[in-house]
Amino acid sequence: MPSGQTSAPTPVTEAGTVPTGKPARRFDPHRFGPVVGLVLLLIVGTALNPDFATWDNMMNVLTRTAFIGIISIGMCFVIISGGIDLSVGSMAALIAGGMILLMNALAGSVGSPVVVVALGMLFALLLGGGFGLAHGYLITRGRIEPFIVTLGTLGIFRAVLTWLADGGAITLDNDLSDAYGPVYYGSLLGIPVPVWVFLVVSIAGAVLLNRTAFGRYVQAIGSNEQVARFAAVDVDRVKLLTYGLLGVCVGIATVLYVPRLGSASPTTGLLWELEAIAAVIVGGTSFKGGEGRIAGTVIGAVLLSVISNILNLTSIISVYLNAAVQGCVIIAVAFLQRRRP
Repeated sequence: MPSGQTSAPTPVTEAGTVPTGKPARRFDPHRFGPVVGLVLLLIVGTALNPDFATWDNMMNVLTRTAFIGIISIGMCFVIISGGIDLSVGSMAALIAGGMILLMNALAGSVGSPVVVVALGMLFALLLGGGFGLAHGYLITRGRIEPFIVTLGTLGIFRAVLTWLADGGAITLDNDLSDAYGPVYYGSLLGIPVPVWVFLVVSIAGAVLLNRTAFGRYVQAIGSNEQVARFAAVDVDRVKLLTYGLLGVCVGIATVLYVPRLGSASPTTGLLWELEAIAAVIVGGTSFKGGEGRIAGTVIGAVLLSVISNILNLTSIISVYLNAAVQGCVIIAVAFLQRRRP
């Protein structure tokens, strides 16, 4: 150093440490907590019952997760935008009943059973998207709170299905059931079809949320709707599309679920809304909106399914308390979110 010059003072942080030029990496419980929780559950499940860690059981867990997981991905967009949908279970029930009635009516008159099943699947997606857009329209144009709109349609959807089924069940024609079965019971490379569909929807949801303008708008609206409006974001249109997207996800989940039992009844989709919301919140999405991750939502859905699977394989507590356990998880995570800085 040339004479007469002094070195600049080394900056010191409040803690008295000298920074190294790289930000310190701290463990973020809201980002990595679901992963840690899932790993711990896997260890506990394996210790409690050796059958838990088998390939067949893992595939069974993921297959059963697919329905709620796909709906949770759509729900993630809605909650990030600051909304909520309490009707997804009832919506799935009505979509299932509607597509079965349509397929039964077309059986024997429109090509082969495979064509009839394809038309039924398309109808389910259109019906789900239509229901979602109807929600979005009532919320954005009618200026009604999402909680009120979806609470109302929760009762409407299930009541209509109960009326269509005359209080019983709507059953799929046997020939159609045989043609439709592989959608749920089939597999590709040893992995069930519903798991593949869940994977594709998860990747598409992550790309849409993190790599598109629409995803950024969804997060901006949830963070501060007024600021988003001032930034020339078409808030009403984005909200409309988020509910439409959720409706399509419900349609996809229903398409996968119907061949499992081949019927729809007033109990179809019962408490799916609780499980979908729980998966989103457990996955780290803020219930206040503005922040969320598809990967976290997927992990949250798997985590809740693992809890149910462990209860089914062991006798720790009654399997009838599955919903109670999920409710406790929701409350616990909400409490932790309230303490977020």
